[in-house]
Amino acid sequence: MTDSSTSSGIESAIALSGIRYAWDDVRSPDLVIESLNAGLGERWFIEGPSGSGKSTLLGLLSGVISPQVGEVTVLGKGLGEMGSAKRDRFRADHIGYIFQMFNLVPYLSVIENVTLPLRFSPRRKAKVSNPESEALRLLEHLGMAGLETRQVTKLSVGQQQRVAAARALIGSPELILADEPTSSLDEGHSEGFVNLLFEECRASKSTVVFVSHDSRLAGLFDQKFLLEGGRS
Repeated sequence: MTDSSTSSGIESAIALSGIRYAWDDVRSPDLVIESLNAGLGERWFIEGPSGSGKSTLLGLLSGVISPQVGEVTVLGKGLGEMGSAKRDRFRADHIGYIFQMFNLVPYLSVIENVTLPLRFSPRRKAKVSNPESEALRLLEHLGMAGLETRQVTKLSVGQQQRVAAARALIGSPELILADEPTSSLDEGHSEGFVNLLFEECRASKSTVVFVSHDSRLAGLFDQKFLLEGGRS
């Protein structure tokens, strides 16, 4: 059973309060965020140097890790109130994740990688009348037309990146988390990729949280949040 009311009647896509997270000793936290609130449909740029906690923040928002102190609320649901299985289901149903290293399945074709999230989320699958057609549409929009049957191991890094984006977008999840998705692209291609991502997210009214150390992209976003040395 899916929760059809998750995103109805709420004002914030994400809300973090009093966050303290440490990989080892909470007395010396690696990430400290006093407050962060992103509205539905907003586009947030999370900036900071390597080691500032950007990927850790995405881990908290996706429920992969939990803070030792503080509250993480996503689409009106407190992740700390969920067990691990419920967080897994929530993530599959409501969050599209573009991984820094893409995490594509090497033995699957491009189109099979894109449609993979629909196997794990009946909620997202129900939003797509024809999974293959929707995957082809996303791939074409992202400049991947004609490559849908190719093995992902035969693609360039930039092409793999676009497949990872299409996989995150399929089924219109309410929240898109992107971890350094343009790190392998030059400036011109980076901006083009972000604009294509925004076009899809506007259509589905998805919120975007995009982490990067490339400050040149910040002007494309609604809001910017700076992490320095693990602190906001």
